[in-house]
Amino acid sequence: MLENDFFKEVNNFIFNLLKNELSPRVVYHNYNHTLRVVEAVNEIALAEKVSGEELEILLLAAWFHDTGFTKGAPNHEEESQKIAQKYLFEKGLGEEKIKKILSIIEATRVPQNPMSKLEKIICDADLFHLGTENFAKNANLLRSEWEQLCDKHLTEIEWLKENNRFFGEHAYFTNYAFNKLGTQKTSNWLKIQKDLRKSIAKEEEITQKNNLKKEEIKRKKAKDERPDRGIETMYRVTLRNHIKLSDIADTKANILLSVSAIILSIALSTLFPKLDKPDNYYLIYPTMLFLFISVVTMIFSILSTRPKVTSGTFTNEDVKNKKVNLLFFGNFHKMPLSDFQDGMTELMNDRDYLYKSLMNDLYFLGIVLDKKYRLLRIAYNIFMIGIIASVITFIVAFQLMRNAGV
Repeated sequence: MLENDFFKEVNNFIFNLLKNELSPRVVYHNYNHTLRVVEAVNEIALAEKVSGEELEILLLAAWFHDTGFTKGAPNHEEESQKIAQKYLFEKGLGEEKIKKILSIIEATRVPQNPMSKLEKIICDADLFHLGTENFAKNANLLRSEWEQLCDKHLTEIEWLKENNRFFGEHAYFTNYAFNKLGTQKTSNWLKIQKDLRKSIAKEEEITQKNNLKKEEIKRKKAKDERPDRGIETMYRVTLRNHIKLSDIADTKANILLSVSAIILSIALSTLFPKLDKPDNYYLIYPTMLFLFISVVTMIFSILSTRPKVTSGTFTNEDVKNKKVNLLFFGNFHKMPLSDFQDGMTELMNDRDYLYKSLMNDLYFLGIVLDKKYRLLRIAYNIFMIGIIASVITFIVAFQLMRNAGV
C-alpha cells in the first residue's frame, strides 16, 4: 500500500467525509469496509504484479468507491464518481488518470461486469469477504443496513435464498482471489445451503403446527358455537322429567285402584249380605252409590295407565321421508332386525332427523302425560266427591231409618 503524503491526505479526507456525512444507518458500507477493500486491492494487485502507476489508480478508486453512500444508497456509484472527480481534480491529478479511476469505480456496480484487469481486481477486493471466515459477520451487517437504509426487510429464508443466489452467480475474476478465497467461499456457500434447508424445514414444521393449531381452534370454536351438548342435556333432562311424571301418575293410579278395590271388597263382603233383610232396605241406595263410585274410579284409573301400542312396522320410504320415530319401541317392535338397523343407521347419519325424532318423542310423551293426568284428575275427583256423597247418603239413610222407627 502506498504510504506517501498524498495517500495520507486521501485517507484523512475519506475518514472525515464518512465520519461527518455518512448516516449512522450505514453499518456496512462505512470506513471499515472501505479500509478492507483498500487492503484487499493492495494484496491482490501485488500478487497480480500490477505496475506502480496502476496500483495508485486502483487504490484511489478503492478509497472513493463507496463515498457516494453519503448521498444515499441509490446510484451511489455515480455519487462516488462525482466526489472522486471533484477531489482529485482539485488535487491536480491528470484527466486521464481520473477517467480510469471513475471507470474502475463504475465496475463495482452489482451485477459486476469488469472488463480490464484493474476493474477485475477491485471487483474481487469489494467482495473479498465472500471467501473469508468473517463472511457471516459482514453479511449480517449488510442485512441490517438494507433494513435501516433501504427499508428492505427479508425473512430468514428470503435472506438465505438471496445469499444462495448471489453465491451461485458470483465468481472471482483474478487468479489470486480464485485460488486464495475459493475454498472458504465454497465452505461459506455450503453453510448457507445447509442453513437454508434447516430454515425451510423449521418453517414448514412451524407452518404445520400453526395449521394444526388453527384447525384445532376452529374445531373448538365450531364445537363451542354448536349447541349440541346443551341440546343433548336439554333432551336428557326433559325426557327424564317426563318419565318421572309418568311414573308418578302410574303410582297415583295404582294407589287409587288399590283403595277402590279394597273398598269394593269390603262392601261386597260386608254390606251386600245384609241387603236381603227388610230392615236394611235403607242401605240399598247408599251401598249402590258407594259401589258405583268405586267402580267408576277404578275405570278411570285403569284408563290412565292403559298402554297404547302402535302397529310396530315402518317402511324404508317412511325412514327416507322422516315420517317415523325410531326411538319409540311401538314403531319397530314387529320389524326385522336388519330393517331396524338400516333405519337406525340412517337416523344416526342425519343430525336433523335425529333431533326431529327426539322432538317427536318428547312431544308425544307430553301428549301421553296430558291424557294420564287428565284421567287421573277425573278419577280422584270422582273418588273424592263420591266418598263424600256416599257418606252423606249413609247418614241420611240412617236418619230416615231412625225417624221411621220413632
